[in-house]
Order: sequence, then C-alpha cells, then structure tokens
Amino acid sequence: MKVKITETSLRDGHQSLMATRMTTAEMLPIIETMDKVGYYAMEVWGGATYDAEIRFLHEDPWERLREIRKRAKNTKLQMLLRGQNLLGYRHYADDVVEKFVKFSIKNGIDIIRTFDALNDTRNIRKVVESTKKYGGDSQLAICYTISPVHTIEYYKKLALEMQNMGADSIAIKDMSGILLPDVAYKLVSELKSILKIPLELHTHETAGMAEMSVLKAIEAGVDIVDTAISPFGGGTSQPPTESLVRALQKTKYDTELNLEFLKEVAEYFKPIRKKYIDNGFLNPKALEIEPNIVEYQLPGGMLSNLLSQLKSQNAQDKYEEVLREIPKVRKDLGYPPLVTPMSQMVGTQAVFNVLTGKRYQMVPREIKDYVRGMYGKPPVPISDEIKKIIIGNEKIFTGRPADLLKNEYDTMKKEIGNLAKSDEDVLTYACFPQIARDYLEKNIQKKKLKIKKKLKFIILM
Repeated sequence: MKVKITETSLRDGHQSLMATRMTTAEMLPIIETMDKVGYYAMEVWGGATYDAEIRFLHEDPWERLREIRKRAKNTKLQMLLRGQNLLGYRHYADDVVEKFVKFSIKNGIDIIRTFDALNDTRNIRKVVESTKKYGGDSQLAICYTISPVHTIEYYKKLALEMQNMGADSIAIKDMSGILLPDVAYKLVSELKSILKIPLELHTHETAGMAEMSVLKAIEAGVDIVDTAISPFGGGTSQPPTESLVRALQKTKYDTELNLEFLKEVAEYFKPIRKKYIDNGFLNPKALEIEPNIVEYQLPGGMLSNLLSQLKSQNAQDKYEEVLREIPKVRKDLGYPPLVTPMSQMVGTQAVFNVLTGKRYQMVPREIKDYVRGMYGKPPVPISDEIKKIIIGNEKIFTGRPADLLKNEYDTMKKEIGNLAKSDEDVLTYACFPQIARDYLEKNIQKKKLKIKKKLKFIILM
C-alpha cells in the first residue's frame, strides 16, 4: 500500500521552528520544484501564517496563496483552520466563516483541515458545510491528547461523527508529539476498521518519538502522513521527509516520491534555515528533543511562550513549577486538549497561579469565557467548586457558541470602509481588526508610492 505524504515546511514546519517568519519571496523560487516531487499535498496556509504575515512580515496572505497556486499546478494545496475561530482567537459569526472558506478555495486552497480545540463538532459544522458548498476537500482533525476520558473508544466515536458530518478524510492531529508508537498502531488500526474515508497522521518530533509512531501508524494502515523537508524537519516540527521516503523505499509502503527533487528542495532551504538561526528566529532549542513533553503534553511552541512570559516577570526560576501546574489546571478545566487557543489559555492560567501564590486569584477573561461555555463543551464537566471560584454563580451556556452571534460581515465591511479593496481585505480585518487597519493603511501607501515611481519613470522617458 503506497503511503502518501503531505509536506508541511511551508506552514507548520517554519511555524514550529521559527515563529512562522519565512517570507513569500523565500518560498516562491522553489515551489515549481516541490510541485514535481509527487506529494499528495503541500500545507501552505492557515495556522499562524496569516497572522504572522500581516503582523510581522507586512505581506498579503491572500497574495502568497495566489502566487503559490500559480506555481503548484499538480499538487493539492492544504490549509489549517480552527473551526469557528477561523485563524483568530474568538468565534466568528457563520456568515464570516462561510465567506472565509469561499475565498480560501477561490484563491487556491484544495484541502481545508479543520479542528476544534475541544473536539466539539458543533464548532466545525459550518466550515464543513461551506467547504463542501464551494467545492473544497473537507478534512476534519481529531485533536489527540491523553486523559482519563480520551480513550481509543472516545476517538472512534468522534471519528465516526466526523465521517457522518461529511468529512472527506480524517486527520489525527498530535500537536504535542505525545502519541506513543504502540498507541499509534492501536489507534490507527481501530479507526481504519470503522472508517470508509482516508486517515492521515500529523505529529511532532518534540518528544523524539515521531518517526517510530509514524512507522507504526503506517504498519497499521494509515493512508497519509505529514512530514517536513529536512531543513525544517525534526525538533518541534514534523519528521524529515527524505528520511521517511528512504526508509519506505522498496517496501510495500514505498511513497514513490522523487528523491532527486527532494534533495534539490532541501539544498534550497538550507541557507534559509541558516539565516534564521543566525538572526535568532530559529532558536537551536527548538531542534532539541524533550521526552518529558509526554508528561506535560505541551505543544513545542508553548514552551518558548512560557519562558518568554516568565522572563518578562523576571521569574525564570519558576519554570519547573509552572510546568507542574499546567496538568493541574488542565484537570480543573475538564481536560481540554492543549492546542490553540486552549494551550495559551491554560499556560497563562498556570503562570498566574504560580506567580500570585494563590490558585485562581487572577483569572484571564478567556478562561472565564471558557468556563461560561463560550468556547464549547469541555471534554469532562468542570466541577462546581472550580466554576464557583472562577465565575461565581453565573449561568453556563450549553449551546453552540456561534448561535449567540449575529451576522457580522457587512458590519465589518462598513467599519473598515475604503481601506478594504476586496472581500479578502475585509476578511483580514474581520480576523485581526487591531492590526489589519494599520496593515491595510500601509498597503495603500505602498501602492501609491509604486504608482508615483512608475509615473516618474514614464515622465523621464
């Protein structure tokens, strides 16, 4: 059985290792070669790429997608979407969700991998409906975590629910790299026995087990696995593409990917990786293995965020104490999987608990909203004691959070006014209103400057 490969270097690879800082200009020259490799798909968009582009790189995310699409004529393009959260950190109204999906597909996306941080399928339903409506391929992702409730039977029930919702494929999303090899074999075997659609595995090398888990998943019958080209593989990223391709050569799982083109891709990215090591965005610590991550269940990027928070408070000596506090907070909050935005929320609460010396003396608004039911249903009901500490006697909302939201696209369009020159600009503003206005204003200034230079050139001629 030929194993298919999704290449993640243009999205999760550089997001995991160097804070999503690779520019469009650095990507485009190698896309046509990548398109010849024989990948099943290339993950190129979504996750933190959109935010990083407008916040730090001052680039148009939609333009990046269009330019990649022009050069990738044979390979499916994939993105990661946070369900009703889209690419932001709150729930958006259904009309904004539908518009975002529509324009993602229109600009070049084939596969939309959708997840919800709580595995609450009510929060992904609208994305599935919209993806199917506009001709996209809907992949639904199970956020893998370990807790008393997250058993293989739990994941089987969830996968069947996703299949019945209309998923074209299912992904096991192991964001922390905590899927043990033996569990990978059992989980994939059980899921394959009940699913009629393809199954994909996404994991991280953070704990040093990814290659073993991937091989066991392949033996169990997984259809597709995620890898990253070697300069952006390993560490907190995915297993290296070329290593897996070589390991499977001349076996029944042979990927049939072109190794000569893979070598060319790797050689192209090596100096780019060096540049980001030299300028500090790729911290060598991101390439280290941390087996204890299985105990704390933290995504790789969360470790650096914690260190940064503690450093700003001059409390680096509290790092180990915060790590021990995180599982306790997670248990209190009903064992949410530690993936965006829950990983940031649980981590911040653990920092507050340690620094104040009294648990839940300081509680961020996001945690209060979560306990109120505004993010969806926790995997395990939160105890009355914890609810009382965090929100007192407030009533808990048990419905789909987005049902509380009125259509907001037209309102957003009016708010941003003439700064938005397209629906894509309005969607950028909808996702990141605070930084989008500044970004769009600078964009207009850039365009005016280009026109002036062009006119000056014509006059001189």
